[in-house]
Order: sequence, then C-alpha cells, then structure tokens
Amino acid sequence: MAGGGVVVQGGAKNYEGGVTSFVLVTCLVAAMGGLLFGYDLGISGGVTSMDQFLKDFFPKVYRKQLNKGHESAYCKFDSQLLTLFTSSLYLAALVASFFASVVTRMYGRKMSMTVGGISFLIGAIINGAAVNIAMLIIGRLMLGVGVGFANQVKHICTHEKPSCILIVVPVYLSEMAPAKVRGALNIGFQMAITIGILIANLVNYGTAKISGGWGWRVSLALAAVPAILMTVGSFFLPDTPNSILERGHVDEAKKMLQKIRGTPNVDEEFQDLYDASEAAKQVHHPWTNILRGRYRPQLTMCTLIPFFQQFTGINVIMFYAPVLFKTIGFGAEASLMSAVITGVVNVVATLVSVFSVDKFGRRILFLEGGVQMFICQCLVGIMLALKFGLRGEGTLTKFDADFVLFLICAYVAAFAWSWGPLGWLVPSEVCALEIRSAGQAINVSTNMIFTFVVGQVFLSMLCHFKFGLFFFFAGFVAVMTVFVFYMVPETRNVPIEEMNRMWKAHWFWGKYIPDEAVIGSSNEIQPNKTA
Repeated sequence: MAGGGVVVQGGAKNYEGGVTSFVLVTCLVAAMGGLLFGYDLGISGGVTSMDQFLKDFFPKVYRKQLNKGHESAYCKFDSQLLTLFTSSLYLAALVASFFASVVTRMYGRKMSMTVGGISFLIGAIINGAAVNIAMLIIGRLMLGVGVGFANQVKHICTHEKPSCILIVVPVYLSEMAPAKVRGALNIGFQMAITIGILIANLVNYGTAKISGGWGWRVSLALAAVPAILMTVGSFFLPDTPNSILERGHVDEAKKMLQKIRGTPNVDEEFQDLYDASEAAKQVHHPWTNILRGRYRPQLTMCTLIPFFQQFTGINVIMFYAPVLFKTIGFGAEASLMSAVITGVVNVVATLVSVFSVDKFGRRILFLEGGVQMFICQCLVGIMLALKFGLRGEGTLTKFDADFVLFLICAYVAAFAWSWGPLGWLVPSEVCALEIRSAGQAINVSTNMIFTFVVGQVFLSMLCHFKFGLFFFFAGFVAVMTVFVFYMVPETRNVPIEEMNRMWKAHWFWGKYIPDEAVIGSSNEIQPNKTA
C-alpha cells in the first residue's frame, strides 16, 4: 500500500483566511497518523529477521536459520504464521475502514481519529508485551483497525465548478486545511509515511544490538509514542465544519469555519461546502452507476491499477526487506542496514514524484518506472539464479551483494516516483461525482485485499518459485506497462468535466462513451439512461 497522491482539477478558489493554530495542530496529529502507518508497515520485516524473536515465537523458522547446510536459502523463512503476523494488519484495515465510514458519518471525523489513535496504542502495547503468537496477531489486528480509522479517503468538491481534490490523508486533515495549502499538507502526510518506514528500519537496526535479545519488544512498543500523541491530540481538536454540516447543524458549522479560518468572511467557502454537501446527497446509486457501460473505463482503472500496483512486488520489499536480504546471504546487521538504505531511497524518490508528476505527466512516469522496475527485477533474478541456482546453495561476494542492493534501491526508486503515487492518483482523477464513492471504494478495497494476499504468500512463493519469483513480478510489471501504454490516456491538466471527451477520443474506450456524455457537463447525473 506504499505511496499516495493528490490531484487538483480545475483550479481551487482562494478563500479568505489563513493557517491558524487549529490547522497547525491538525498537521501534527495527521503527521502522527502517517508516521504510525509507515512505522507499522516497516517494522515487521526487521523484527521477523531477529533471531530472538524467531526463537520465542517461530522456533521452526529459527531452526531453519541454524540448519544452514541442509535447508534451501529460499525457504529459510517459509511460514504462514510468520507472514500472517505481517499481513493481518491490512485485512483488519480493510474491514475497519467500512466501520470507520459509519462512525465518521454518525459521530464526526474527530471520533474516528480518537478511535484510530486508541487502536494504535492498544496494538503497540499488546505487541510489545506479547508472550505468544495469538498476542502478536491480535496486536497487529488492532494496528490494522487504527489504520482503517485514522487514514481515510476524502474528496473535496465544489458544486459551482466540477473541480475536485482527492487526498489520501485523514479525512480530518483535508477538511480543516485551507484549500491553498491542502496540496502541501498532503505531500507532508505522504512524506510522513515514508519517513515512518525509514524510522522503523533505523529502530530495528538499533534494537537488534540490544543484549539479551529483547530489542524486538522495543521495536514493536515504540509505536505507542506517536499513538499517545495522536490520541491525546484528538481529544483537544474541534470537529470539522463538513462533519457538523453533514449532521444538519448549519449555524454551528459556519461558526466553526470562521473559527478555524480566523476570519468572519467565510460566506463563499461555506456556500461551496453547503452546495457540495447537498450535491453529494443527490447521488443515490453510485454502485449502479459504475456498472453501466459508459463507466467501463473508470471501473477498469479503479480495479486494475490498484491490482497491478500490488503485483509490482513493492510491498514484499517494504514488508520483508531485512528478511529478503538475509535470505540471499546478507548478515543480520547488514540486512537491517540495507533496509535502512532502501528506506532513504524511498523517501528521496517520493520527493521526486512530488515535483515531476504535474510537470512530465502520468504516462511517462508510469512507463519509465515500469521499464526500470522490469530491468531491476530481471537482473536480481539472474543474479540469484547464477549464485544460488535451484537448490538455494551458494554465497554472494561483497561486489555481488552491493550490486543486488543497488538493483533493489533502483527498483524502489522507480516505484516511488511512478506506481506508488500514480496508483492512487489516476483512479481518483477519472471518477465523476455520480460514481466517485463507488470508484474509490473499489480502488481502496482492491489495494488492501491484494496487499494482504501478496504479503501473506510471498515467503511461500520465494520458497517454491526460488529466483523465479523475481521473474514472476517482472512479468506482471511488463503486462502493466503494456496496459498503460495502450489503455491509459494522459490525464494531466484534464478537468473532470472533460474526462468523457478524453475517453471518447481513445481508440478502445471510445466505443463505451455515448455521444451525449461528451455534450454538456459530464457530471450531470442521469440515472434513467443506459449506455
């Protein structure tokens, strides 16, 4: 689930008001959510490579590490329980997100943030104090609940002009921030995720050196620090004007908007919020709408792009980097340091995507990233085939190890400036109001489901596919790159009201778009027409 994105269509209005103390506190709390998400994503791989952790909870896996002469290097970590410890978080996050939407609608954004923070805190405590596998899994499930509640998708749309901002950040942040700084705050949140991953790798590197073998407890329990800050902070934050408005308290919502903007002159912004709220209420059948033929391109993008994003294989690096490095012959300390290096590359490359996506466009980043990932995965597969063969017996020289690390870093960089952010951005850009909620539900659900699937089966696939696993993912990268080349048009600077014109002009998707969908507003809801 690495990466995220922001898209601004049509040009945002400049309302009165600035960045107040409320917004600054919101940024801090939101950053805690991003750090927690990234930290929980990155911490498990390092912990599961620590000998004492394996000895305490997965003794069979630990014995495989000691049995060097009789066990294939590819199968050292093959354990469904071990992978469940990592992947269970994402299954819990998927389920929790559905409950979170109900809680948010009924009780407001603030309540969702509080529940998310408390869930993170409980999960960190249970994991840090774990004495059996059941406690480990329950702790990860609670962390998943925290992810589902604290990190939701929010659309901010104006009624007067069909422009839209989709931000993969906590709902609370996107609603509290002034429109002119939402993009910057979103970038900060995405950076917080990658920084959280990097911090997790650094913590694992440090705690692995603690004598007595209890460093893994520190790694898992340290997630409680930002969780406490997030939970305590949420108690002191006000609810958002959007949330108050959705519950029918118009006057109270306007007063809150005046308070957080620091000015009484909020009539224009408040009217847009009110109109957007009323427009959203008119969308009655988004799931019926998206199944109609005229929305086939959008349905395809919201399904295949997140599917392909996970089958780049990126999350096996984010989840299992130390385990993977240890599998192919790195020492324990070298494995953790290599994970730190890939974490730094991930942060830097994410910054590259921020400054290049609107300058060069989506397609060129998709295609360049795909080609680079394909080459890196094939070369890693060839290296492992030459050095370990089918039996998984062999060693890497220092040059070989450095070259493999370079290839993996190049692969991570390619993902971070292409499929990472674009896997979220492009599906959000193509969905009109009448299908937006359904489209993004499909996008997020598909992403979470296959994050869980890939995370759960990776170590078993490594055992059975051996070096061929890298060719397996390279094959998917080739397919998705061809898919982008032929099936994904350039969406940069295309207003949402012009999306149907873009689809109509496409060599394949044009046959699904009726002529009347191109004439006038593409956001007009026409529930009685069929494509």
